[in-house]
Amino acid sequence: MLLDRDGTLVEDVPYNGDPDKVRPLPGAREALDRLRAAGLRLAVVTNQSGLARGCFTAGQLDRVHARVEELLGPFDSWHVCPHDDDAGCDCRKPAPGLVHAAAARLGTTPQRCVLVGDIGRDMTAALAAGAHGVLVPTPVTRPEEVAAAPCVRPTLPAAVDEILRRQDAVAPGAPRAAGTVLVVRSDSAGDVLVTGPGIRAVAAHARRVVLLCGPRGRAAAELLPGIDEIVEWPLEWIDPDPGPVDPDRTRRLVRRLAAVGADEAVIFTSFHQSPLPLALLLRLAGVSRIAAISDDYPGSLLDVRHRVPAGVPEPERALSLAAAAGHALPGDDQPRLRLRRDAVPAPPPRLDRPGYVVLHPGSTASARACPPELAARIVRALAGAGHRVVVTGGPGERELTARVAAAGGVDLGGRTGLAELAGIIAGAAALVVGNTGPAHLAAALDVPVVSLFAPTVPYGQWGPYRVPTVRLGDAGAACRDTRAASCPVPGHPCLAGIDPGAVLDALRLLGVRADAPAGPAGAPRPDGDPAGASGPDGGPGGARRAAAGAADRMAVPAGGGGGR
Repeated sequence: MLLDRDGTLVEDVPYNGDPDKVRPLPGAREALDRLRAAGLRLAVVTNQSGLARGCFTAGQLDRVHARVEELLGPFDSWHVCPHDDDAGCDCRKPAPGLVHAAAARLGTTPQRCVLVGDIGRDMTAALAAGAHGVLVPTPVTRPEEVAAAPCVRPTLPAAVDEILRRQDAVAPGAPRAAGTVLVVRSDSAGDVLVTGPGIRAVAAHARRVVLLCGPRGRAAAELLPGIDEIVEWPLEWIDPDPGPVDPDRTRRLVRRLAAVGADEAVIFTSFHQSPLPLALLLRLAGVSRIAAISDDYPGSLLDVRHRVPAGVPEPERALSLAAAAGHALPGDDQPRLRLRRDAVPAPPPRLDRPGYVVLHPGSTASARACPPELAARIVRALAGAGHRVVVTGGPGERELTARVAAAGGVDLGGRTGLAELAGIIAGAAALVVGNTGPAHLAAALDVPVVSLFAPTVPYGQWGPYRVPTVRLGDAGAACRDTRAASCPVPGHPCLAGIDPGAVLDALRLLGVRADAPAGPAGAPRPDGDPAGASGPDGGPGGARRAAAGAADRMAVPAGGGGGR
């Protein structure tokens, strides 16, 4: 548990070097004691540019921190950036250096950390390290920072309530041994991928796991560990373009489900889907124990009726259902997205070596796709800064990827299945992508993501999970929370206003260095690879040189008082 200091734990007194001015925020001590009682380790991560500016000494800062601990109790570790914005350091938030340092000191990884702060820099630092962020706004917090935050709570005690609730929801209980378990996620590839941790939790306790999925998720299902058999069957109440309900076909589905011989079923759904139609068919197929998330009254259709508040990340939503059904993820398996190693091929030889940047401009939902003009400008900017760029897309996106790659990238549009795409992403230094399936492939492969995230769905629920990420785009756009598949606002303003320079800044923040041979900016080499002159931040020590500038161009801007 990582906490910002000023505005989060104590009142924000600009450039404070006086212990007598330390005033805890209401409820802070009680909230921290609850975290300590739950066994969480606590660290403070704080920007203190007053040291660089000569506003106070290191000794005065130590006395201020001693007073904080006197009032709020002990912390396991303190991490301070003493630099000003123009220092170009790796530790000043929004750079993720303090998060990495704190995680290492606490003996864990950023992916197992939550950072609570009050401004956009805190959230950017958390996401760029792969940690989770919770924003507790104050009067200095900008509206755009609130809109872009992955999770918002009104006070520190409320943030602690949420963190402990989510921890308890996936905690192991009494394990339930099972024979054959039918798990269900009938949706797109990305939906199946984010259900992976929940499926692994079931597999840890079952003799055999059979997955029921639709044709759109079949390729993703074949990449997941823990599945012994796949049953492919589209469901009319889930598919976005369903055919009419056919009684004969429904009877065939019941017979197929009965043939699985499942002792129990766990129905994974998205937050807007109902498990009850399938639960009825499973009862007809003779399945005696069924678990699902359902806000609607299930009658006798469910044995385990689980409820999850809105906004929980989809992987945790699935994990909490598995735990409620008696199948918690075992302690030796981290709650991350994962793929079967034997299912991911090596990148194609034409890509020469790892370290390129993949741009995936398309999406099955056009509202979440990167506008083609912007995608081409991003490729041109990346190639000009010395990055090798690979453009990927599905079979129906060849025209799009050819147009985008012409600006200086390698066009692989329509040339890969999902497994081959995973292999390409596995060799990448980063992926630039919208809110679509390849973002979850990158998370499963631990590849950093520059997320061009259209806010039609909540970022905290659908953003790349536990992987270093920088979010770009207008989080407060008019399309926010509409769940629209096609852009409801002319001109796609939530993404169209992204500056390609912000993508370069995001890569620097993520520590991604340009590695293409020097050459004319954006000019393709004869073999199709882009070439570009190395930028000033491409050398050693320059990976995050533009961290401060990045914060001002991203969806989570810098902000806060003078002590930040």
